[in-house]
Amino acid sequence: MQTQSKFRLLVVRLGAMGDLLHALPAVTALRQTHPLWTIDWVVEPAWAPLLSASRKADRGASQPLVDEVHLAGVKGWAKRPLSTQTLDEIRALRKAMQARGYDAVLEFQGAVRSAWIARMAKCRRVIGEAEPREPLAKWLFSERVATRGVHVIEQDVEVAEAVAGDALKPVQPLLPVDAAAEARCDALLAGNEKPVVLLNPGAGWGAKRWPVERYGAVASGLRCRGFLVVVNAGPGEEDLAETIRELSQNSAVVARCTLGQLIALTRRVVLAIAGDTGPLHLACALGKPVVGIFGPTDPARNGPFAGPDASLGWAPFRVLRHAESKRDHTRREEPEAGLLTITPEDVLGAVDELVAETVR
Repeated sequence: MQTQSKFRLLVVRLGAMGDLLHALPAVTALRQTHPLWTIDWVVEPAWAPLLSASRKADRGASQPLVDEVHLAGVKGWAKRPLSTQTLDEIRALRKAMQARGYDAVLEFQGAVRSAWIARMAKCRRVIGEAEPREPLAKWLFSERVATRGVHVIEQDVEVAEAVAGDALKPVQPLLPVDAAAEARCDALLAGNEKPVVLLNPGAGWGAKRWPVERYGAVASGLRCRGFLVVVNAGPGEEDLAETIRELSQNSAVVARCTLGQLIALTRRVVLAIAGDTGPLHLACALGKPVVGIFGPTDPARNGPFAGPDASLGWAPFRVLRHAESKRDHTRREEPEAGLLTITPEDVLGAVDELVAETVR
């Protein structure tokens, strides 16, 4: 087992939000097992607040897990691949990574472009899954790990175990504390004495999006149960959130949050309700009970995670999914047929079960 304090590890998981949150438990387990290691991370700028509240932060509450955050603006690079700005940013990233002298690189994304970034670090050990999402990526790994876990969190833990031969358990991850975001959430909830439930009506594509009218009915039902309902209005989802507020006759408060503010807000809720989205996985990562509304994606692989041991911080959850829903990542606009069989009464019943369970 590798225990030397000077060991330097680089993690490559560029995004997106939910996928990065699924990688955090494995890296947190490594950090707890090897507190003296240097652990750095390469991430897209949009998701950097999941690792650090400040670009210049040092290890501490505002950056609790990693020592250095490298930014890789891959979406911008794809739009202007031959521009001077793109080439300069790639060179700067390569120089910064090579200067750190990594002993191993963990590649969690399983894509060719992320594996290519991992190789840019010029490290002898580049570790990834034996069967990555993009099959060609495996040829850029020097070590390939055959995973057996069903959930992607379990698979990431198996890949992380290969770094030093550790036996790891997926633990509740460490997330940064942004003082300004915390203050903003305190102001949003000032004077409120009711338990807060977070609704997130958005989703990556239409087939995963439960109808907004049903979220409105859930908001009304939650108000009758004595909750304050806060609706997260993600970028481009402001109309969805406002519609829920109107349909619920102002039973809900709309919150337009940055990612750092969403982390702070989620810390303050007693429960979250969402589809297969980043905010649902954020609530799980923060140890909050959740009701997941699933359709074309498989909750056994991507849904809320129970963990091997409740003492490790994982909260109870309920997943609602029709038995005939099939796994399908086609970007359809219309909600998947099985998703439409889930009613507001189903969701509120799951809420009642979780409340009774957490009270016990």
